[in-house]
Amino acid sequence: MASVDVVIPCYKYGSVLPTAVRSVLDQPDVDVRVLVIDDASGDGSADVARQLAAEDSRVQVVEHVRNKGHIATYNEGLLEWASADYCALLSADDALTPGALRRATRLMDAHPEVGFTYGRPLHWDGSEPLPLARTADKGWTVYNGHSWLRRRFALGEGCITSPEVVVRTEVQQKYGGYDPDLRHTGDIEMWMRFALHTDVGYLRGVDQAYYRVHGNNMSAAYYASQVADLRQRLAAYVSIVDRMDGQLKDKADLDRQVRRVLAKDALRRAGRAYDKGITAESPIDELVDFAVETFPEAASLPEWHTLKLRERLGTKTARTLSPLVLTAPARRIRQHARVFRWEQTGI
Repeated sequence: MASVDVVIPCYKYGSVLPTAVRSVLDQPDVDVRVLVIDDASGDGSADVARQLAAEDSRVQVVEHVRNKGHIATYNEGLLEWASADYCALLSADDALTPGALRRATRLMDAHPEVGFTYGRPLHWDGSEPLPLARTADKGWTVYNGHSWLRRRFALGEGCITSPEVVVRTEVQQKYGGYDPDLRHTGDIEMWMRFALHTDVGYLRGVDQAYYRVHGNNMSAAYYASQVADLRQRLAAYVSIVDRMDGQLKDKADLDRQVRRVLAKDALRRAGRAYDKGITAESPIDELVDFAVETFPEAASLPEWHTLKLRERLGTKTARTLSPLVLTAPARRIRQHARVFRWEQTGI
């Protein structure tokens, strides 16, 4: 029977912590341990964690006397505590779906070349009971790590939320944890780092975790800053390029590719401000500056020319004409196609 260590960081989430812990303890056909790390919540969350540990010997608790932040807390559990065959990080406000660990470990038991496995996250508003998840086995796909990594560079974004991932512990501890310099994109950088050295498993057609969506998600306020989002994504990719010690011979091409993708994204975001009539409150100049800094040939991109057209038309006219003569329909078609592909393939 495979063993899995699950790290659950908790900062002022004591009210929802029992749901997360129970979702791990109730996993069938795996030997599980849970480490709850209370990051100096100071609101009674640690009391909830201690009660859960008192009720089940598989639960352990660490209490920080001062707040260390999420990155240090993640790495403490994954790099210093985890010792099972596999490990996972689960936020205190998320949960695993039934059978998630059995499905993931079965794939990796069958494919020792796979360093980590993921499936789909099921977005959830936190209400009880938990929504019905897709748990029927639909098989899996094993991606060559370098091919999976190239797909990330082609899109300039991740395809993983986080709680749906299970990692081979020796991979986690050999190649390291979350980069403290990447506070908001450390997860995708870490998955890409693993893919430099291992293959990647994807569980098709199943929901592997519940991802709670609410106004207090850690990234909600951060992603309100569009330029900061883009800069953190760029930093994650630059970090991976710097780590490519001969594994990928075309790293210069990959670097150029992702810079072009991110510049296009910045220009599209600036253009959408005209489409939505929100130019006054949008960081259009900063988005354009980012595009030019990141990809000096930004002025040659189609998105540059459509942005300049919007500027000439003005906010009112651009907003009126966008569905007719600009790029909104094509953008929607591309988005639907990408969502469909992600649903089918995970990449």
